[in-house]
Amino acid sequence: MTKPPPEADPDSGLLSPVRAGTPVEAAVGDRAWLQAMLDAEAALARAQARLGTVPGPAAAAITAAARADRLDLRQLAVQARETANPVVGLVKALTAVVADDAPDAAGYVHQGSTSQDIFDTAAMLVADRALRLIRRDLGRTAEALAHLAGRHRDTVMAGRTLALHAVPTTFGLKAAGWRSLVLDAADRVDRVLRDGLPVALGGAAGTLAGYLARADADGAADPGGYADALADAFAAETGLTRPRLPWHALRTPIADLAAALAFTAGALGKIALDVQTLARTEIAELTEPGAPGRGGSSAMPHKRNPVLATLMRSAALQVPVLSTGLTQCLCVEDERSAGGWHAEWQPLRECLRLTGGSAHIAVELAEGLRVRADRMHGNLALTGGRIVSERIAAVLGGTLGGAAARRLLTEAAAVAERSGRPLSAVLAEAPELDGRMSAGELEELCEPAHYTGAAGPLVDRALKG
Repeated sequence: MTKPPPEADPDSGLLSPVRAGTPVEAAVGDRAWLQAMLDAEAALARAQARLGTVPGPAAAAITAAARADRLDLRQLAVQARETANPVVGLVKALTAVVADDAPDAAGYVHQGSTSQDIFDTAAMLVADRALRLIRRDLGRTAEALAHLAGRHRDTVMAGRTLALHAVPTTFGLKAAGWRSLVLDAADRVDRVLRDGLPVALGGAAGTLAGYLARADADGAADPGGYADALADAFAAETGLTRPRLPWHALRTPIADLAAALAFTAGALGKIALDVQTLARTEIAELTEPGAPGRGGSSAMPHKRNPVLATLMRSAALQVPVLSTGLTQCLCVEDERSAGGWHAEWQPLRECLRLTGGSAHIAVELAEGLRVRADRMHGNLALTGGRIVSERIAAVLGGTLGGAAARRLLTEAAAVAERSGRPLSAVLAEAPELDGRMSAGELEELCEPAHYTGAAGPLVDRALKG
């Protein structure tokens, strides 16, 4: 007798805390995927019933039986090793359940279909449900960032390039930029939801021959008419879209999903990395929202780590890699692939749940982010006015000439850095400026708050869009 396989613990997210306990986790878990396959089977029966090729009572019986709690999830998973996909075992198990409920309906389960039609349709259903969660969270995050951008329109902070102080900017402009990325991600999710989540309906090799044969339409005058009607009915029953062609080996829907998810995770990762940087002890311009026990260190009681940003960044580093694997699966052989199709399943789920987890965390981060304007002001003073050297060069260039002004500023900035004195004080002692600019004028010229360019109007423009 064959020894039964050992029971496996469920994937509870121990190594993937970014999605553990978030709504998307349940939406893309094994049970959700099983239910989506059952939903696809039931929708197919109802679609065929619309066209008169399955009796209405049989379609109703199949729909009533298509519940994940009536099947053994673990058993189906183990059986999938024998057929390379979970649909074969599912059809057998569903047929048995239907036979118990309504024996006359059992023969109509999976009529004319093939495993990939059911699995790919289920994948689109799972993706649709997950993307709607992601889209909702992106909307909330964008709203919170808009509030931050408006409130801190004129909160001056150091702009940093290549990790160093560059010129002043405002936190409002930074938050508006984050919001722009989130809105770009939302646009991509919307596009996929609107255009790119089709049912799969091709039959064994993309000709729909099995469906036509069962409908007694093989060789009929208008097999294309029946195929079109079935695709329309199946799309209507699932809430998905109708594809132009069967897509068993034309993996555009998966590639589109991969691209949207990679961009979304990356956009949120940019926000996370900025928050991590600005939350550093020596910078301390931002602080994550707190919660009891959050961010604690096992060894250092004084620490409260930026865990929300850390989780978001972890997703941003994983999803693009996984999405590359999904895009790679565009290159599949023949009319159905041996391995390429199968390789999509786990990366697709990981992309959905990592991005969904990150989007859910982003809401909390954006809504609770603490902005420390005092630290921003203090950090602006670290270079003693050198952060506005670009402005000073432009003003002095009109008086001394561009080359002379740059030479003077380069020397004065070096002296100010070595001595720790303000740049305005060093410049006030320059012979070249004697009688040209007073100490007060130079001090005013070196004020960072007076050199934020069009930051305020740019925030206004962003929030109007």
